[in-house]
Amino acid sequence: MIPDAVLTRDGLPAAGTGRVLVVACGALAHEILAIRSANGLHHLDLHCLPAILHNHPERIVPALAEALDARADGYDRVFVAYADCGTGGGLARFCAERGIEMIAGPHCYAFFDGLDRFAARDEIDAFYLTDFLARQFDAFVIRPLGLDRHPELREMYFGHYTKVVHLAQTNDPALAEKARAAADALGLAFERRATGYGDLTAALTRA
Repeated sequence: MIPDAVLTRDGLPAAGTGRVLVVACGALAHEILAIRSANGLHHLDLHCLPAILHNHPERIVPALAEALDARADGYDRVFVAYADCGTGGGLARFCAERGIEMIAGPHCYAFFDGLDRFAARDEIDAFYLTDFLARQFDAFVIRPLGLDRHPELREMYFGHYTKVVHLAQTNDPALAEKARAAADALGLAFERRATGYGDLTAALTRA
């Protein structure tokens, strides 16, 4: 919470208090809150957009613009906790126009793994899961693709993949089993990599 002494009449933080607004993908909420707590980054205020926007990347920039127009006044800085995330450079252009920093890289898989490591792997045959996607696999993969109703579509969607790679932010055996079950559901090999929070910690610390 922001101390009452630094709030304006509208409930927004007063400028000059060092507050930073982080507008993030909802898929990163747990990780950002954990990083904030572990590193004492209590000057960061988090606002998340719905994670399901990843299924409609053309909606990310308009949703971000709306959130900033509603919330950014009074903050000393704004940080956008998104990578490109399928916007085709649109998010980077928007942030550049507004003078806002965002996370580098194409998507969260890259910055969790580390941009250099991810690029060096060049794994075109891997389907990646973060902790969030392992936890929400049915809601974000199975049902949106219709695989619960038409399992015969699995080969069309995933026939060019050979493995599921779980980029694990936490050491959670139950979550690892969920990720393994997701690989089994897709008929793919399974690999788990303990990445921690990767480049996300450094990005938030800079913010």
